[in-house]
Amino acid sequence: MAVGFRILSRKRVVAGEWIERARALPVANISDVMSRIASGGATLRPMHAAGGMAGPALTVKTRPGDNLMVHKALDMAVAGDVIVVDAGGDLTNAIFGEMMLAQAARRGVAGIVIHGAIRDAAAIRANPLPVFAAGVTHRGPYKDGPGEINGPIAIGGMAIQSGDLVLGDDDGVLAVAIDDCRTVIEGAEAKQAAEAKQMAAIEAGTLDRSWVDASLRRLGCEMPEV
Repeated sequence: MAVGFRILSRKRVVAGEWIERARALPVANISDVMSRIASGGATLRPMHAAGGMAGPALTVKTRPGDNLMVHKALDMAVAGDVIVVDAGGDLTNAIFGEMMLAQAARRGVAGIVIHGAIRDAAAIRANPLPVFAAGVTHRGPYKDGPGEINGPIAIGGMAIQSGDLVLGDDDGVLAVAIDDCRTVIEGAEAKQAAEAKQMAAIEAGTLDRSWVDASLRRLGCEMPEV
């Protein structure tokens, strides 16, 4: 077995129901429900025109600066997939560019995440297909391998299994394990409903803000007498 240079089969894929329900939620609310502990890192920023991303992960791990396995993942992807690439966060060579974007769009890919650099930034910025990356460089990639497809990866300490739910919006990228989707999405929906009520109270000028002073007193903050 060529550990580090192999293509595995994807055993499970997140159900479409959770993808659609997650698509209607802010990534921040889903993150809060996950105890604010999961994150792909603040360096993963949206590079595309606008819009959110949700879909099952097609994972790729490659050595920094090489995109051979990313090209293979493009050929394997099915409509709705999010190709998630752990390229070590290195920004020396671009892993993804305009030609690959066109191929991803043709395959019906729902999004691209590159823990590394892209190039052809203007073309990507003008396109609605979601692309998240850690940076931009004009220097092109190598195509020699090694790498793995459909194996476990980790980006910024966030573990991702192939088939997991991957989300992205202007606040960044987040992965939700398949077995956690029901708990997380239902919790985020409840949080979203509670925030809608809070926003209505703010607009009406009736929001109770007494918790701020109560928290300061509980924490022993010295405060002037009112």
